[in-house]
Amino acid sequence: MLKKYSIFAIVFVSYSISCLAQKKVLYKQIDTVRLFIEIHAPENVMARDKHPALVFFFGGGWKGGDRYHFLNHARYFSQRGLVCFLVDYRTEGQHGTTPFEALKDAKSSIRFIRKKAPEFGIDASKIIAAGGSAGGHLAAATALIEDFNDETDDMSISCVPNALALFNPVVDNGPGGYGHERIGLAYKDFSPLHNIQKGAPPTLFFLGTNDKLIPVATAQYYQTVMENVGSSCTLKLYEGEGHGFFNYRNRDLYKETVLEMDHFLQSLGYLEQNPVIEID
Repeated sequence: MLKKYSIFAIVFVSYSISCLAQKKVLYKQIDTVRLFIEIHAPENVMARDKHPALVFFFGGGWKGGDRYHFLNHARYFSQRGLVCFLVDYRTEGQHGTTPFEALKDAKSSIRFIRKKAPEFGIDASKIIAAGGSAGGHLAAATALIEDFNDETDDMSISCVPNALALFNPVVDNGPGGYGHERIGLAYKDFSPLHNIQKGAPPTLFFLGTNDKLIPVATAQYYQTVMENVGSSCTLKLYEGEGHGFFNYRNRDLYKETVLEMDHFLQSLGYLEQNPVIEID
């Protein structure tokens, strides 16, 4: 059956968008599949505001997961003054799709958010993409991968974020890398590590040294390639920690990585210094 794609606009009945805090909007529909973005905004955000935007992609090997993976991160950073977006995308387990469709959705979501920047009260030149594991791949890939765009996307709108925060991300899909059995020879055009170019956004990279999926050597090489093209990549290694060490259930490490991310965004001028918000 021929698939029908549509991108939905948002109609606001008030100049203030404070009502969008913890609300969701439909950003894309494929046949009967409806994909949403859940918004966590500071109180009393106005459409004329210019807040930075923070876009989160959940992990799950492109097979499972849901947008609530980074819910607590979104709650914290919305209190710090960012408009945060938790993004749905298609997965193998729920939709029978491949990693390629997941990337198409991730790119669509960034374009949707950037297009609607005035309504969301955000600065379209200050979009941070973040994600964990396969979601980290999607965040990095929106910045580095040119192909795998949805045919309905407005290609005049860039899907490239202005900064990246990556939590044990899947960056190598080449032979020996994560997911290569599903990606195959397309890794040359799909793997972030193989597509780093000059102008890559400043990046914060978290990794546990005992991660069984993402080798430390891969992260170190990623950092080296980024530096070779003149882009910054701050690599934070956590001794003895495994995959997913940063998740909310690991409260101390969750708080530590959130604070590191806060400092990173301060260094870019996206957040004020000396946060007074307690990390829950």
